[in-house]
Amino acid sequence: MPESSIVVRPESPGSPSYTAASRLRAAGLDSAVALFTGIAKAVPIPRAPHPVVLADYGAATGHNSLLPIGAAIEVLGSRIRKDQAVLVTHTDVAENDFTALFHTLADDPDSYLHRYPATYSSAVGRSFYQQVLPSNSVTLGWSSWAIQWLSRPPDRAGGHLVPALSGDESVRLAAERQAAADWHEFIAFRGRELVPEGRLMVLTVGRDDSGEIGMRPLIDAAYAALRELAADGLITNDELAKMVIPITGRNEKDVVSPFAPKDRFEGLSVEHLEVRDAEDRFWQQFRADQDAAAFGANWAAFLRASVFGCLFGALTGGADDPRVPEFSDRLERGTAQRLAAAPEKMPITLTTVVLVKNRPL
Repeated sequence: MPESSIVVRPESPGSPSYTAASRLRAAGLDSAVALFTGIAKAVPIPRAPHPVVLADYGAATGHNSLLPIGAAIEVLGSRIRKDQAVLVTHTDVAENDFTALFHTLADDPDSYLHRYPATYSSAVGRSFYQQVLPSNSVTLGWSSWAIQWLSRPPDRAGGHLVPALSGDESVRLAAERQAAADWHEFIAFRGRELVPEGRLMVLTVGRDDSGEIGMRPLIDAAYAALRELAADGLITNDELAKMVIPITGRNEKDVVSPFAPKDRFEGLSVEHLEVRDAEDRFWQQFRADQDAAAFGANWAAFLRASVFGCLFGALTGGADDPRVPEFSDRLERGTAQRLAAAPEKMPITLTTVVLVKNRPL
């Protein structure tokens, strides 16, 4: 299953390459970068010549982490000797496109490698639900839009695309149990990898107290479009039933659960926790220009860029099925049309967590 960050390039809205996917995810990135640089000021610096190690968990192509890691390196650079190295290790599952990652690091103008000559990059192809790096080696960790993926999603979502929105209570409860187990495993291994007083920052999909993970109108529109594709015969009802977007959201209770009752887990404590509603930039644009078609198209393009790949596995031929191009185009178009017909502000719930590793008592 995927563990890769949904790719974001955090640029200004006026940038020509400011993509549909980035508009949503960048909604929480400015404040996140400020928080990340703040914790970079607090982490311990290893004694030279040992490098300062940063870890990027669920790196994908690396675009999500370029700006925050670069900003953290700038802060760390003011705290270390000029000849002391910074090592950034990008981790993802073995199936990740690491060639694209290294091209990003080499070619992207925002790459930290262009700005800090004593910085080096590496990559590890291993799930973050196991230990990825040596114990007591990571000074500062970053993970954005990656841990929302369930490691073992259900085969079917019970009448919807997202297990948390299923009409089948057993599906919802199974997804909640899996999400809890995934979070437990993720932070347990990070507790081993961090140095004492090291920090890990996680940005992920949130959920409110009622269990809603946000973006419900978008997901409902996509599911309605899929039902139309099944009615038209492009996909079978069985294929539709098997289509799952295996994501989960986490609220404050979900985040702190492993830390009860002593507020510690694997040597970690929660230093910062925030669940908030993010701005819907597509809605702000619609309010300014009243272009409902653009509103629908923007959100549908985001969905295609971020999760359509999850649906291909339900097709008889998988990602190589000859119907994939038509399936993708019609699903995007159908989703856009439904959103354009009745534009509404998209609820976007984001959770930000900072964990710190305590020194042994």
